[in-house]
Amino acid sequence: MENRSSEALPGEVIEMVTLTQLCQSCGVQTDWVVELVNEGVLEPQGPDPKRWQFSAVSITRVRVAWHLQRDLGVNRAGIALALNLLEEREALRQQLQRFGRSVPGGIVDADGS
Repeated sequence: MENRSSEALPGEVIEMVTLTQLCQSCGVQTDWVVELVNEGVLEPQGPDPKRWQFSAVSITRVRVAWHLQRDLGVNRAGIALALNLLEEREALRQQLQRFGRSVPGGIVDADGS
């Protein structure tokens, strides 16, 4: 698989990035990303860190994880839980939108409005 630059051109979609590209894009250390992988926060493709490939979604996950740790002092287990809850919330919000329900401010009233 071809290594793609972590810098996308306008309209270009990044499919996969290497561990090095992920770290450079997010401004984090390699060891920290390896710890996230060990915690189950990220799921790279490849047999070892030198060959790991990460989906573009991993860039967002790493950035959010870094902010959770740096700004809120959340540990890695808490980061994993928070990311899963945030993603579940987003999936539910999208489901509500598909069913034509308005979600002002991301909160649904008891009557569904």
